[in-house]
Amino acid sequence: MIVAVKTQAVKTKELKLDIERIGAVSAILTQPDKARACYVLAHGAGTDMRHASMDKIAEGLSERGIATFRFNFPYMENKQGRPDQPAVAHAAIRAAIEEAARLCPGLKLVAGGKSFGGRMTSQAQSKAPLSGVKGLAFLGFPLHADKKPSTERAEHLAGIAIPMLFLQGTRDGLADLGLLKPVIAALGAKATLHEIEGGDHSFAVLKKSGRSNDEALAEVLDTLAAWIDKLA
Repeated sequence: MIVAVKTQAVKTKELKLDIERIGAVSAILTQPDKARACYVLAHGAGTDMRHASMDKIAEGLSERGIATFRFNFPYMENKQGRPDQPAVAHAAIRAAIEEAARLCPGLKLVAGGKSFGGRMTSQAQSKAPLSGVKGLAFLGFPLHADKKPSTERAEHLAGIAIPMLFLQGTRDGLADLGLLKPVIAALGAKATLHEIEGGDHSFAVLKKSGRSNDEALAEVLDTLAAWIDKLA
């Protein structure tokens, strides 16, 4: 199904994504006219691809000339509580990237996503390069569980050769910046950190900050779009 979004030259295509030996999941391609890149956007552990936050990201990026390819991980598609094992999540991500490349020929491909989705994408890339992907962008990298600071979840990042963008709220309870900053520094020039002042794990800000959640998200999306444009 292809429909126009608002009055903009944007097409939204809903489809089924086949994951080899696993099954089919739902997916959405949001593509503005004359898009210059496509971001394969994986959802977080507790939300699906249709969550309001995912809708806002896709809409905001389309306004900035970036297409998005969203998809459900199998556990969310099948309404199971526990996230998929990494091997299943990695297979879903590879299938999504292959389909995004097929649907958006010639567009620069970037992958990543929110929290769990971003971490599964980086894990997949560390095991074997994701075909055609020029960079990874994390919308809140989950460095550790809440109130359990550690850096083990970031160990695989050293095996990634392509550019990485970390968009992190300064109030993110799943990423102590005191731990994350040294991790990113150790990755060298391939890694970039952009801090969203006052943002939590979802980039929500406190009222006393003087700005709205929409303004904080605009900073996230402006930064992401500019970073994508600089990729080779």
